[in-house]
Amino acid sequence: MDEALIECLEKKDLPYITVKEICEKAGVNRSTFYLHYENIGDLLEECVEYTNNRCFEQYGEELADVSGRLRRGRPEELVFISPEYLRPYLRFVKENRRLYRVVLQHQELFHTKKTFSEIFDRVFSPALDSHGVPEREKAYTALFYLGGITSVVCEWLARDCEEDVEEIVGVCMRIRG
Repeated sequence: MDEALIECLEKKDLPYITVKEICEKAGVNRSTFYLHYENIGDLLEECVEYTNNRCFEQYGEELADVSGRLRRGRPEELVFISPEYLRPYLRFVKENRRLYRVVLQHQELFHTKKTFSEIFDRVFSPALDSHGVPEREKAYTALFYLGGITSVVCEWLARDCEEDVEEIVGVCMRIRG
């Protein structure tokens, strides 16, 4: 049903999507839908959680403690954009480009601000604290990095991910300097 919802969101805004449409696309009865969800909002929440979990699964154990690695490193090693972090993310975006187009078109539905807050709290803030970045600059720093990556991904998606992942990694690394 997640796929059916995404397909519907590609064509219309959430308030105009019906349970009937989702069920028809998913090939299930309405009773099946209501067995699992109270409403479309519940399905959307599951879709968001499932997608986020799948994305984070792209990172192996060696990258699982990103925040700790950033905190323990030297200030000159405080690098949020690196090939080891970009490759799994960009591969996932490319494999799930339909979904990402929908997410970027409907950021409010997919709780991108909440996701940013979680990433900020778990990764950026502790790393920036450990390197003495003033509190008033931490959010700007995180937004700078995430905004840049998001813009690159948006352009890449607009081109239907025609460039290879390694090419986009290279672009990001050259921009980062």
